[in-house]
Amino acid sequence: MAIIEVNHLTKEYQLGHLSSLKETALNTLSRLTFRPIHERERFKALDNINFHIREGEVVGIIGHNGAGKSTLLKHLANISKPTKGEVIVRGSVAPLIEVGAGVNPELTGRENIFLNGAILGIPKKIIQQKLDEIIDFSELGQFIDTPVKRYSSGMTVKLGFSIATSMDADILIIDEVLAVGDMAFQRKCFDKMEDLINKQGKTVLLVSHNIRQVERLCKRVLLLDKGKIIVDGDSSSACNKFYEQSDEKIKLQNIHTQQSTKSNSVISSNGELELLDISILDSNNHKSDRIRYRSKITIRATFKAKRALKNLAFGIGAHTPDMIFVANDDSSLSSSKECTIESGIFQINYQISEFSLLPGIYSLRIGIAHKDSDFGLFYGENLYHFQVYSDSLSRSRTVNQGFFNFGGEWSISNSIKNIN
Repeated sequence: MAIIEVNHLTKEYQLGHLSSLKETALNTLSRLTFRPIHERERFKALDNINFHIREGEVVGIIGHNGAGKSTLLKHLANISKPTKGEVIVRGSVAPLIEVGAGVNPELTGRENIFLNGAILGIPKKIIQQKLDEIIDFSELGQFIDTPVKRYSSGMTVKLGFSIATSMDADILIIDEVLAVGDMAFQRKCFDKMEDLINKQGKTVLLVSHNIRQVERLCKRVLLLDKGKIIVDGDSSSACNKFYEQSDEKIKLQNIHTQQSTKSNSVISSNGELELLDISILDSNNHKSDRIRYRSKITIRATFKAKRALKNLAFGIGAHTPDMIFVANDDSSLSSSKECTIESGIFQINYQISEFSLLPGIYSLRIGIAHKDSDFGLFYGENLYHFQVYSDSLSRSRTVNQGFFNFGGEWSISNSIKNIN
């Protein structure tokens, strides 16, 4: 029998807006005369959700902001009631839905420990036995008798997480809180989670935007989008779909930005050079913003020079959407020839025989300077957004593993007798 059943769960919210005095009066009159009234627009945060979770399962719930993740968890924790459908939970639940959830700010940390234990139906004697363990894990010993309203958000999360994971609840619900607090405490949280999962066999529901964390801890993942479950399966397939969605979302945002008058490119120039166009040509010499992994490409940039310039060096690189520089090449490192351009329009062509950036979204940057000087003539970032894709590589395996494949060759030698 499933420990959690969610059947046809729908949650609707009425989108709020101010009503005029006239609209309020007309609606009141309509109610008195039994006529239909003007209904405000309703929003479905959850739309006919169905799934069952077995005891001991560790299930990740992922999706972009507004997908319905936190709304779903609030129903599982019995914090919110459905508009339609039902949620059946067989067992006690320790929810850690958000910073400070389940923690009374007027009470001290110690009093909150006893309060939360009582809510879960744990005898006071058992809570007393666990008290030192909870306080020690939370690292709040000297503040444990201070009202929680004087805690920082990080301290509140430490207390809430320590309480939730130390109580003997059947189901643990965690929403994003592992991302709060210092790195050392996050490491403790990860270790505690793995202990609950691998040794204690707890049923855990985990929501996080750290997809690597979800993939590591969860064997099953639900991917939500616009209030619906679009993937319910193994962590690899669900996370791959999430990465595809993320890449497409970033790509659409970049296209919109490039088409708008307010470009997000960052350019600095002394005025002697003007960038007219930059693009990537695929192996068929066609412009493309979607590049196959390890394919042949050419980066082409077109400039206008106001005067002749001598002894130039060119640099071309790539960076991630969050501005991590991942690759670069400088013409002065590979060529000793002096480069001179005349006034007018000129092109730079940079050919790569095997483009080895792993699948993901990237952007081009380019710089031009005098070869023997630190004086820059032109520098730009976020100049051209592109996506690298692969039919064979799993996106969930490559993300956060780095940005390049070494490209070496593997060999195995058996029956080695001497290792010196």
